[in-house]
Amino acid sequence: MTVVTAKRFSIEEYHRLGELGFFGPDDRVELIRGEIINMAAKGRLHSVCNSLLLEELVILLARRARLRVQEPIILSATDSEPEPDVVIARNRSDNYLSSHPEAADILLVIEVSDSTLKYDQRTKLSLYAEAGISNYWIFNLVDNQLELHSEPYQKRQGDFNYRSKRVVLQNETVVIPGFPELSLDLSLVFPA
Repeated sequence: MTVVTAKRFSIEEYHRLGELGFFGPDDRVELIRGEIINMAAKGRLHSVCNSLLLEELVILLARRARLRVQEPIILSATDSEPEPDVVIARNRSDNYLSSHPEAADILLVIEVSDSTLKYDQRTKLSLYAEAGISNYWIFNLVDNQLELHSEPYQKRQGDFNYRSKRVVLQNETVVIPGFPELSLDLSLVFPA
């Protein structure tokens, strides 16, 4: 009996594939646990929510942190380089020119989810928890609510999750992690 195993890539190998032109200019891929994953196409609802969220965060953060939109982050321990919809990272003097943000640099990871909701609630949630990312938000466009996850931990079975989950409704406000004086009005972010 022949055993078939998938080739898993390290972050370095993934970067090398990009340098060699393995991915086309329009390819939307990310590295998740060593696997190259095609990213889902963004629908209109997703794009509108992401744009509104970005506009509000730019105003609120006003250079207090580095705001990254659909850009890679490095999660070395899991051989992953996802591209979350939004990342709030600590300011760094080189503006992340020397490397993408790593878990220690990240204050908040945000995914905007409609067609990818289950993937973001399971696979991405576990990935971010394992990396030790303290705060993970999911803009759940299916149920029109924001899911706030914090306090990553490892379950007895070895899986990773967050101890705390809170749901905030689309007409409420939420405090931005790392900035207790800043509140995001969700009614300005969720598409009407």
